[in-house]
Amino acid sequence: MEKTSMYPDPIEYWSDKRICLTGGSGFLGSFVQEVLAERGAKEVFIPESKDYDLTKRDNIIRLLEDAQPDMIIHLAALAGGIGANRARPAEFFYNNLMMGVPLMHEAWKAGVGKFVAIGTICAYPKFTPVPFKEDNLWDGYPEETNAPYGLAKKMLLVQAQAYREQYGFNAIYLLPVNLYGPRDNFNLETSHVIPALIRKMIDARESGAEQVVLWGDGSPTREFFYAGDAARGIVLAAERYSGEEPVNLGAGMEISIKDLAELIAELTGFSGEIVWDTSKPNGQPRRVLDVTRAKEYFGFEAQMPFRQGLQQTIDWYLENKDNIA
Repeated sequence: MEKTSMYPDPIEYWSDKRICLTGGSGFLGSFVQEVLAERGAKEVFIPESKDYDLTKRDNIIRLLEDAQPDMIIHLAALAGGIGANRARPAEFFYNNLMMGVPLMHEAWKAGVGKFVAIGTICAYPKFTPVPFKEDNLWDGYPEETNAPYGLAKKMLLVQAQAYREQYGFNAIYLLPVNLYGPRDNFNLETSHVIPALIRKMIDARESGAEQVVLWGDGSPTREFFYAGDAARGIVLAAERYSGEEPVNLGAGMEISIKDLAELIAELTGFSGEIVWDTSKPNGQPRRVLDVTRAKEYFGFEAQMPFRQGLQQTIDWYLENKDNIA
């Protein structure tokens, strides 16, 4: 049982906080909004990208003047699957670096009380021992297809620790694993693996196609983390954790892409053949986190069973697919 007495009362903690939630209107951000509201946050400023291009310093300064935040939760990112990372590596590096590093710098200058930086599992070395422990973050170069993105986001950890050491700035760094859930991005050009598989298999079932073609050979393993759980972990860390060490956020599970594809085929009712295009890259061989720190440091454990989370994601897509590009 969680020992709540060691933590602040959430309603009391959040009631007078002004929070700036970058990326708040996106997939993960929509869940973070819900958790903040549940825990008593009343003032949450959500900058829209059309109004605040966070790759430009003048817009960052204007954002801080407009929001006057006590805390920034920085979710905003240019992200996508292997295909998008391979097609646009320079954009993935520049945009993520320039959204994050100047934002943290200006937040420190403006006297913001806390900065919650959201990193990425892509920051880990390509051949990290499984399960990934935070202490292994610097033991090698990231997997090549998403290294520019992973390294750009990893610089926020370097910055957070340097600003804490020199300035006493309270910046924390969290590493969520691959997310999924309702409201995800189902665009086949830019989506991650679960929404892509769901869309491909439902399209194939509805069109009567006899097969779907998937990238790689199906052998890599991944951990998948329900976005609602991720949001709860982020908010608990924002509320309860103020340390220098990076912290993994995940469910502590592992499944091969082949088994994932077969499970999604079952849940979507696709009975055709799954064909693996081995001319396409697999990505990182294995990916699963050690999630001990999150439980020890701020009492977080994932709750959503994987099959149930997948079914909720599929149901959401079926209800909304006519409005998805």
